[in-house]
Formats: sequence, C-alpha cells, structure tokens
Amino acid sequence: MTVVKSSLPEPERRITGDALQATLVDLLALSLIGKQAHWNIVGPRFRSIHLHLDEVVSAARTFSDTVAERAAALGVSPDGRPETVASASVFQGPKDGWIQDTDVVRLLVEALATAIERLRERIGATEEADPVTQDLLIGITAELEKQRWMFEAENATRDA
Repeated sequence: MTVVKSSLPEPERRITGDALQATLVDLLALSLIGKQAHWNIVGPRFRSIHLHLDEVVSAARTFSDTVAERAAALGVSPDGRPETVASASVFQGPKDGWIQDTDVVRLLVEALATAIERLRERIGATEEADPVTQDLLIGITAELEKQRWMFEAENATRDA
C-alpha cells in the first residue's frame, strides 16, 4: 500500500526507491562502524582519529535522514530497522575489542570506498529515473570521498 503518492511514474519510483533504500542501509551501517571504532580505538593517534570518526558518523546519520525523507516523499517507506541493516549490509565491521589506530584508518578507508563504489552505481541508475535523487546521491558521494581521502592520508607515507 502506498500512503504517499509519488510524483514519479511507477518504474522510475521503483528504481529510485531501491537506490534510496540501499543507500539508507549503507549509511546506517557506516555510522555504526564509525561509532564502534570511535569507542574502541587505541594508539598514539587516538584523539585525532577519535574526533574524525565523529565527523563521519555525524555525516552518515545526517545523510541517512535526508535519504529516508527523500524516499518517503516519493511514496517509498524507508526501512532502517536493525534487522534490515544487519541482513542487507555488505560492510565488514570492526573486530571485537580494542582496535589499533592504524587498523581503524584501514577499516574506514575500506568502508568508505565500498560506500562510494555503491553510490556511484546508484548515481548511474537514477540518472534518468530521478535526477533530483541523483543529485542527492552525488552530494553524499562527494562528502564521503572527502572523508575517505582524509582517512587514507592518515596512514600514507610520502614514498607510498
């Protein structure tokens, strides 16, 4: 049952709704990974990475709300339930216990790279179906790419 009527024709609504739902799951999973790492990071760069993780978590949570509200505006019921995120997420979370700062950086670089790759696929899928959603996904991708770059620079060496 559709409670909210969409301004998109059904085929475009389906494509867009699928892209938004998958993005919602990715963003919620990313925020959970970031928070788990935030609580368990140890090492000489604890403070700077600990604070940077808060930036990623905040961005992921803000974007997840924007994505869910876009879906709802198009008549697609967003599903951010824990069981949905757990069953649909493709991300590898951190291991149990304390996590060395260099491992946290690698974890975030990999998680952000996965999210970016998946977002780029959805950008292509929504190009004709819904340019408004495509624009939203492009903006999210740009911010996640910036965050990925900043984390990657944490473990980089000049000669790498």
